[in-house]
Amino acid sequence: MKRLAYIDWMRGLACVLMFQTHCYDSWLSPEARKSPVLIWSHLLGTFPAPLFIFLAGISFALVTERLREKGIDRTSIAKQTILRGAEVLGLGLLFRIQEFLLGFGYAPWTDLFRVDILNILGLSMILMGALCYFTGSASLGTARTRSILAATGAATIVAMLTPPLWTTLRPKFLPWPIESYINGVHIFNAPQPWLFPLFPWAAFAFAGLAVGFFLQTEFARRRESLAFALLGIFGIAASALSQLFDKSSIHLYAVYDYWHSNPDFLLMRSGLLLVILFASYAWCRWGFADRCSGRLPRRALFAFSPLIQLGKTSLLVYWVHIQFVYGGLSILPKHQCSVAKATFGLATIFLAMLALSLIRTNWKKWRPARSSAPAAA
Repeated sequence: MKRLAYIDWMRGLACVLMFQTHCYDSWLSPEARKSPVLIWSHLLGTFPAPLFIFLAGISFALVTERLREKGIDRTSIAKQTILRGAEVLGLGLLFRIQEFLLGFGYAPWTDLFRVDILNILGLSMILMGALCYFTGSASLGTARTRSILAATGAATIVAMLTPPLWTTLRPKFLPWPIESYINGVHIFNAPQPWLFPLFPWAAFAFAGLAVGFFLQTEFARRRESLAFALLGIFGIAASALSQLFDKSSIHLYAVYDYWHSNPDFLLMRSGLLLVILFASYAWCRWGFADRCSGRLPRRALFAFSPLIQLGKTSLLVYWVHIQFVYGGLSILPKHQCSVAKATFGLATIFLAMLALSLIRTNWKKWRPARSSAPAAA
């Protein structure tokens, strides 16, 4: 399937925001952590995970729609997509094993069962595969409409169930490694907001799934720019509605935690994701990034987008950069750096990951060129 520039650009944006969050968090000294830089870093750090999961939902819808258009039956589609989700889940488990082995001697064994973003991406893809199986139909239009409604409903249900599953209705009867996939409790007495349980994170995947299928409707294909603009407007409305609900005197839950488990905050972040989606589309369609998405000749000035490039290999750069920021191969001493030194390290990580991404995507092009060079000489 042809890559879409705006999706790669958004993934690349998520990578950059992830880099800065991890670098400042890992390297800043206690004194430097008092700087406003860390406050803004943490604020921007609330976007990468929702962006990755939301985009996974959009991509999942696009792939499923293409398979449906080819006339592939829903059972085969489900097998293919669910298997891909299982592969991502397996990569998440492998990543945890790798981290444990690299930190052997000081990493607790419980880290093997920590629910990270790859784990939840894999599980969300499996669930989306099951949803698309049940919404399948001989009619493409009917299947698409069912999928949009079911994905929207699933996102709403996940959001609404999150507060009680985090507080009053916690499934404490489950072993903590399993409960952690539900609410992120891990080994602690309460759910941890820095983990990635199904509730609420799977809601972003289902929201992306609904958006992805909407973008495949006849209306969106005929009036693509208008469809993206409407999504942006809807995102602004959703964010405003979130604030309205937050200020309301009516609360549905015994424990109100807007910033972590409440559906209002999820609505706010989903709205912002839609605004970013429209901005990304507009930038890649009409802005400078248009030069980098193949619309202009390769000789066009600055016809290269670092964000689009990073977005093409987001899994690879995620996997590798962790070792050089948090791991034993950290390029700077942890919790000992000034803001300036950590910023220099951030720039180094960005350039290194960009170089790695270029090597990954151009390896097959460069290898024949090198092997044929002696013969040409």
